[in-house]
Amino acid sequence: MTRRTGIVLAAAGAVALLLVGATIGLLLSGRIGGSTAATAPGTDSVDAGFARDMIVHHDQGVLMAHYAEQNTTDDEISVMAYDIGATQSDQAGQMKGWLSLWDVPEFASGPHMAWMGSDGHGGHDMAAMSGSAGASTPASTAQDGALMPGMATTEQIDQLRSASGPASDVLFLQLMIRHHQGGLPMMEYAASHAQSTVVANFAAKMADAQESEISVMTQMLQARGAAPLPAP
Repeated sequence: MTRRTGIVLAAAGAVALLLVGATIGLLLSGRIGGSTAATAPGTDSVDAGFARDMIVHHDQGVLMAHYAEQNTTDDEISVMAYDIGATQSDQAGQMKGWLSLWDVPEFASGPHMAWMGSDGHGGHDMAAMSGSAGASTPASTAQDGALMPGMATTEQIDQLRSASGPASDVLFLQLMIRHHQGGLPMMEYAASHAQSTVVANFAAKMADAQESEISVMTQMLQARGAAPLPAP
């Protein structure tokens, strides 16, 4: 690991730790996910839509990180993959907890990202693209038509699972950069439009952390003689 990359990795890790620490503090104070039942976000709220879609998005990120960590012999990749996998797994668990606390379904009946409205990617009907996969399809088994922007296709996931060595490292960085880029609009929209200030702050901190990770992974990719994939 170069000194410069190590410093940047440490900075990215610090951002992730701040996000986790802030969430733990909210949990301990009993304020996570909203306030009273009377004011809890409803099933059609930005808060619930963000949580549902980000759980699906994160689930695939955790899967990709697992394959990358399993296949690599590169310490930098191992650290980055572990950090992303652990952070996104923790965040997905927190968001599932919100949905349970709010007493709303974990899976939406409509298209992904409809909660974002006309000024985001609202109504992004990925199920219609394939004619088969519904909006509630889990990321680990979703057909390509059910994917949100930035998510890897089934073929790309298969390639990452079977790759090894430097080829796996490069593919992981390329796919994860694009994965992060695809999730940012959802985080930014939730940060501005969520009913709960806890959800809004959570989304804003998540966006900050992922922007930092995009910068780090882009440097790591360039150091390995490769370029990012086109942004979603």
